Amino acid sequence: MDTPARRHSPAAERNGPPILAQLQQLLPTGGVMLEIASGTGQHAAFLSEGLAGWQWQPSDFDAATLPSIAAWCQGLPRVRPPIALDVLAADWAGAPARADAIYCANMIHIAPWACTAGLMRGAARHLTPGGMLITYGPYVVDGEPTAPSNLAFDADLRTRNPAWGLRRLADVAAEAAAAGLALHERVDMPANNLLLAWRRAG
Repeated sequence: MDTPARRHSPAAERNGPPILAQLQQLLPTGGVMLEIASGTGQHAAFLSEGLAGWQWQPSDFDAATLPSIAAWCQGLPRVRPPIALDVLAADWAGAPARADAIYCANMIHIAPWACTAGLMRGAARHLTPGGMLITYGPYVVDGEPTAPSNLAFDADLRTRNPAWGLRRLADVAAEAAAAGLALHERVDMPANNLLLAWRRAG
């Protein structure tokens, strides 16, 4: 049932099912999941229901989104109350001390570049050995043509905020490596997005 607190993203509604299908293949049967940049809360609600063995901790930098996340996840026993979390903070207060996986969709390109490094460093701190950071969104990949829709999206993002924009996968991988994470798997997704699984060294 809709409530006034619930925000709605058509994109989150569309991409939830294909993301869930990949998570079901990539992840073990259970564990603790920390979600970064939960946004409306639609992914937290939908994905957690499809991953029955997982406890889900949603979070977002924007405290104004927390009521929406809570509204979407109301009554879901395996979803913890959402927390405010800044990936640039040296201490991710309130986050699980150890997470078996971390999920972050559509943040890297809608945040200053420093947030990518912050995400990688924080993931390395909180992931269990062998745990995975899973990112989703559009990237620029060297040697591969960038879809016209992604080029237009990149231009629009930079108009809205010069610090935003699609990131080169090679640059993201370099930040991951600096934090002790390596690309484990790349999955091409609908609408010219990539789902990337970064594994913490065991």
